[in-house]
Amino acid sequence: MSIIGYARVSTKDQGLENQMEALNEYGCERIYSEKQSGIKSAREELIKTLDNLRTGDSLVVYKIDRLARSTFDLYKIARELDERSISLVFIKEQIDFSTPSGKLMFTMLGAIVEFERDLIKERTAEGRERAKAQGKHMGRPSQDPKKIQQALILYNERESNGMRLDDIVKKTGIPRSSIYAEVKKTKKVNLNE
Repeated sequence: MSIIGYARVSTKDQGLENQMEALNEYGCERIYSEKQSGIKSAREELIKTLDNLRTGDSLVVYKIDRLARSTFDLYKIARELDERSISLVFIKEQIDFSTPSGKLMFTMLGAIVEFERDLIKERTAEGRERAKAQGKHMGRPSQDPKKIQQALILYNERESNGMRLDDIVKKTGIPRSSIYAEVKKTKKVNLNE
């Protein structure tokens, strides 16, 4: 049973001293730390921290916002740790997910995450409906038909003009996938005639 600490600041200019001091005072045997934005999901030291935790260990973090980017992210990490029988402690907020009050907090957190996710879905659906009602195009903006035609001509004449597909993409601004899709459509039309 080990007590492992995790500390993070968002920018290179910020210091880790306060967090490190609090984690050492708490009794952390090992502390992982990094200077990385919480928005970035691939935080190397956090990944190492979570990978090195074993059943019965405790993960101690100075503040909730040092561990997770969102309520959803926090709940996901906390649930994963709980399933692995690893306790999670936040010093500043005085929350220990292994205690009865901590478990209550964890349950409430799960409800908040679910509510938040449902609200986002609802708002997204309402926004789509509103946009459709206003006649707005949903999805990617359509390509300029003249540019597509130009790209097709250049594509079909690439042996004589010496252009590669990358050159055609640069010249016309039409993505490769669109060129391929149009070429495929043209072949189908020719086969059906």
